[in-house]
Amino acid sequence: MPIRLSISPFAKLIFARVSIVLLAIQVGLTMQICLDPTEATASEPRIKNVLFLISDDLKASVLGCYGDKICKTPNIDRLAKEGVVFDRAYCQGTWCAPSRQSFMFSKYQGTGAVNLGQHFRQNGHYSARVGKIYHMRVPGDIIDGTNGKDVESSWTERFNSQGQEAHTPGDYACLNLNIFTSELAGRQSTRMPHRMFVTVRHGGDGSDQPDSKTAAKAIELLNQHKDKPFFLAAGFVRPHYPMVAPQKYFDAYPWKNIPLPRLVENDLKDIPRLGIASTNNAGNQIGKYPDNQKRMWAGYYASVTFMDEQVGRIIAELERLGLRESTAIVFTSDHGYHLGEHTFWQKSNLHEEVARVPLIMSIPGYKPGRTKSIVELVDLFPTLSEVAGLKTPQNLDGTSLVPVLKDTTATVKSGALSLNRGHALRTSDWAYMRYSDKSEELYDMTADPGQFRNLAKSSNHAAKIKEMRKLLQDKLK
Repeated sequence: MPIRLSISPFAKLIFARVSIVLLAIQVGLTMQICLDPTEATASEPRIKNVLFLISDDLKASVLGCYGDKICKTPNIDRLAKEGVVFDRAYCQGTWCAPSRQSFMFSKYQGTGAVNLGQHFRQNGHYSARVGKIYHMRVPGDIIDGTNGKDVESSWTERFNSQGQEAHTPGDYACLNLNIFTSELAGRQSTRMPHRMFVTVRHGGDGSDQPDSKTAAKAIELLNQHKDKPFFLAAGFVRPHYPMVAPQKYFDAYPWKNIPLPRLVENDLKDIPRLGIASTNNAGNQIGKYPDNQKRMWAGYYASVTFMDEQVGRIIAELERLGLRESTAIVFTSDHGYHLGEHTFWQKSNLHEEVARVPLIMSIPGYKPGRTKSIVELVDLFPTLSEVAGLKTPQNLDGTSLVPVLKDTTATVKSGALSLNRGHALRTSDWAYMRYSDKSEELYDMTADPGQFRNLAKSSNHAAKIKEMRKLLQDKLK
C-alpha cells in the first residue's frame, strides 16, 4: 500500500520560500556568468588569443587587397577577405623606432606605464615575441641575433630570428652604385651608406632567412601554448632592406615589365625643404639608373611575396590547431615606404606613401568588410584589450576601434597624427603638414591623391589652412 505523507501548511510555506531562494541564487549565478567580461556574448564578442603580425617598411599600396595589380600577396589578401580592411590607417612615427614604441605603448610620443604585451601578460596570457616587434637594426641586430631596443617587460619569452642578410650567398646587387656580383666580399651591410639599395637573389629555399625562422618558431609556440590564452607577436623584417629572397620570388617579377611611379615636372618646387626626403634622385646615384629603379621595385615585390608566404604558414597552423575561432588576428606595418614617388626613396617623411599603412583585423564575431574610417596605430592597444574583455589601462592615446568593427561606416576620430620634423594631420579629405620651421603643405586628397599640388599658399584655400591648423593644434593638446 502506498505511503501518503501529510505536509502541514507551515511546512509548505517554508518549502515555497526555500524554492524561491534557490531559484534566485540560480538566476544570480547565471547572470554573473553572462556578465563576466571574459566570457563571449552575442552582442560583444570576446576572444581568447591574439596573433599580432607586423611587417617592416611595408607600404599599403603594394598589397593586392589594397589595389596593387602586380604584387602577389595571396595569404594577406585572403586574411583581408575574412576581416576588416582599414583603407585609412596611419602610423604615428614614420620610421621604425618611434612607430613601434608608439603602437606598443599607445602613445604618440614616449612611453607609458604599461605596454601591449605586458598588459596581456599581466592578465594571464602567455606573451611572446618572435622576430622584430620593437626596433631592431636591420641588418645589424638580425646578423648579430641581438634584441635591439626590445622591452623585456612585454614578454613571457622572446626569440630572435637571425640571418646573414646582405651576406647571404646569391646574386647581390647594390643598385644605386650599379654593382652586380656573386662575390661575398665587399657587400654593403650594417651602418654602410648604400645598404638601402641592396638586393640578393638567394639560391636556397628560404628556410635560412629570418622571416622563415620567425614563422617556424611562431608555429612551434602555437603548438606549445594552444591550450591557454596567448598573445603571440610575430615580426617580419621584409621588405626592409636588404631585400633578400629566394630566386623564384624574383623570377615572378621581371624588372623590365615593372612601371615606375608617375612623376610630375617641377613637382618638388612647392614642397618645403623639410618636406623633401633626404634620399632622392637628385642627391643619390639611384637617380642615374632608371632600370635599377625598376630592379628596386622587383626586389621589394619579391620580398613582400616571400613575407606573405610566411604569414600564410602561421595562419594555416592556427587553423589546423582549431584556434581560428578564438583568436584575433591583426596584420599591419610600422610605416610605409617611398620607391621613387616624387623622386623620393625610403621613409622618414610625412607624405602619404610613408604615413599610410596596411591594417587588417580579423576578429571572430565581427563581420568582414572595408572601412574608410580614419584610424591610427595607437588604436591597436585599446582595441585588442576590449575585444579580449580586459580592463583597458588609463592614459592611452589611442581609441578603441570596436565601433568600427561593428559598423564599418562608423567614425571614431576626425584625423590621424604622424610625426617627423614636424606634424602631419590626415583627415578624410585633406592632408596637412606643418614642419618645425613653420613651413606647410596642404593637399586635397580627393582631387589630388598623389599629392602633386601643394595648396598651402593658395589664397583660395586660406580658410582650409586655418581650419587644419586649428585641428592640428587641438590634436596636439
